[in-house]
Amino acid sequence: MKSPSLVHSKAGEQWNDQTWNDQTWNEKTVTPATPSPPKRKTQYSDIRPKERLPAWLSRPIGKASQLEQVQNLVKGNRLHTICEEGRCPNRGECYAAGTASFLLGGSICTRSCAFCQVEKGKAPQRLDPLESERVADAVEQMGLRYVVLTSVARDDLPNHGASLFTTTMAAIRQRNPLVSIEVLTPDFWGGLADPAEAVQAQRERLSMVLKAEPNCFNHNLETVERLQRDVRRGATYRRSLNLLAAAREIAPQIPTKSGLMLGLGETRAEIIQTLQDLRTVDCQRITMGQYLRPSLAHIPVDRYWRPEDFEEFAAVAKELGFSQIRSGPLVRSSYHASDD
Repeated sequence: MKSPSLVHSKAGEQWNDQTWNDQTWNEKTVTPATPSPPKRKTQYSDIRPKERLPAWLSRPIGKASQLEQVQNLVKGNRLHTICEEGRCPNRGECYAAGTASFLLGGSICTRSCAFCQVEKGKAPQRLDPLESERVADAVEQMGLRYVVLTSVARDDLPNHGASLFTTTMAAIRQRNPLVSIEVLTPDFWGGLADPAEAVQAQRERLSMVLKAEPNCFNHNLETVERLQRDVRRGATYRRSLNLLAAAREIAPQIPTKSGLMLGLGETRAEIIQTLQDLRTVDCQRITMGQYLRPSLAHIPVDRYWRPEDFEEFAAVAKELGFSQIRSGPLVRSSYHASDD
């Protein structure tokens, strides 16, 4: 597949349909990409952006040589990272800090969330039996101290990809037991018609991952309850909250974490309610960042929240008792993940 990257332009440049070069960057400043022309027609394809990209969404990206080195290593090991697949604007900073997020289970997801850059398909790739070893090799070669493991949804597998996390954690720790590992998992739901059996199967998949003792368990709620159906196809708000609650019940020694994208049409009141709901299930860590539309085929941005808005939401989260809070326009789920 084409490895998506970031497109650079002057801050505030008008978004357009022009073809963009996905392998170029500037050593000083990066502006998240103009939505690229859609490869497929969706209900959103004809919806043009409401406004120009705000200036505060430009930021230093770091040295191009360092980015290229990491990209070549990942490509050489035939791996996928959510840093690249998701076109993360913070990847240069994370690489420099010794952190990276690896995408397990191939590059094709069995679900079709309206916001996500990762490719979708009903016929996902065959599992690579050596993927875990290659990820461990890359972690060792990059000298990483903190690793985030995530995966595409693999609803086609009996354990929904839970074993992808456990085998990769084991391979990394065999080489260096001092590497800290955070897991960012799908909801592990599906495959059974009976609700009680489905809940039990979800808990068994979750337990498999938690038994491997990650340093942090992360599952993103992504958006407020009202917008779940449009944004997270195949997932539900309550199901995700229940997964986070179950993680605290099964392994109370492992901190839980979740993330929100803002700018999809939510209100302040809904954001605060979502934070309250997360604390109700004892979620301890939270990330909040601005949603950026990957292409014209994806759900459009409704608004750009200002930096001071993110500061306000961080203050609310602190009052609610979150122990770790990352809130800002360019914050992503793994941003400063290694910080205590």
